[in-house]
Amino acid sequence: MADKPTYLQRLNGIAVAEARNHRYFSAWVDATPDDDLRAVLRTVAVREADHGMAFAKRVDELGFVVEPTDDPNFEHQMAIASSSSLTDLEKMEELGYPAYFEHADEGPDLFDTYFADHSIDPQTGALYGRFIAEERDTIRLLRASYDRLRHQFERAARATPSETTNLGPLVAKVDALCAMIGDVTDALMSVSSRDS
Repeated sequence: MADKPTYLQRLNGIAVAEARNHRYFSAWVDATPDDDLRAVLRTVAVREADHGMAFAKRVDELGFVVEPTDDPNFEHQMAIASSSSLTDLEKMEELGYPAYFEHADEGPDLFDTYFADHSIDPQTGALYGRFIAEERDTIRLLRASYDRLRHQFERAARATPSETTNLGPLVAKVDALCAMIGDVTDALMSVSSRDS
């Protein structure tokens, strides 16, 4: 058996977590009614699947097998992502995205420590580099989607009833039509009573 690299646990953790993330983003793709968000989620889901497989492959190349790990929160995340009763904005909030986005602005992120281990081989280093760049871009894509959905919600909440349901002209036309029907009915009854 090959010597166990110091970074094997991290490789294993990424392989497992990214495969899980692929499942919940794919479930969300199927559940969202928003075409723009669906496109973003599809991109993210494909990336997560690719990362899961690439890191599993690297573990295998190093002479080891990916070991499953438990995530007690995963079923809850799946229920949120696949929900048909929650809006996409509510899903992002339930999944903790706003707090994560806020934390991402505060300085170093969790990826900053990946290269602290100086024993990392070049192939793993290259894999880390692509993974980190794509993960940071995923965060940007999801954040832009969250901001768009939040602004849509806030705009709808501020809208006056006449902006969202301008039924005044329609009500006036229905009233005029009812009056005309009444006049025609009266005229027909008048003609009918004269003929009899």
